[in-house]
Amino acid sequence: MYNNAKTQVWYGELRTSRGNTVVIYDKQFPEASAGRVYFYNTQRDAIIEYAEEIVQANLHDLTGDAEQAAMKEFGAAWEACRKEFMKQHEGWVEANTAKAAPAKKAKTVEPEPEIEPEPDSESLEDDYDDWSNEIDN
Repeated sequence: MYNNAKTQVWYGELRTSRGNTVVIYDKQFPEASAGRVYFYNTQRDAIIEYAEEIVQANLHDLTGDAEQAAMKEFGAAWEACRKEFMKQHEGWVEANTAKAAPAKKAKTVEPEPEIEPEPDSESLEDDYDDWSNEIDN
């Protein structure tokens, strides 16, 4: 099935009471809402979000000649739609694509502040004496 596929892109058929349509699943698609999944629908020429529990029973693998025919027939339209879809979801894709760890920023060492020498203690005492005389008078 699509989520167990060994390839990056899975080609399958969605069989419903309205008819059958070829759908394409790409493992690089952003994660859809909980319980939902994105497929490219070839009849609508759009990537659509489906309720996974509803469509899962109706999805069937395309194999051999059927898969090759689908690639030829829908490949160009699929690539164009995928490109636009991924551009719209670019932030998600960049954030969730496995990449090499970003280089760590070097710590900026701030210079230690210069400490001014303390004034002579005698001069401070003299100042205090003067103040105390002014208050008493």
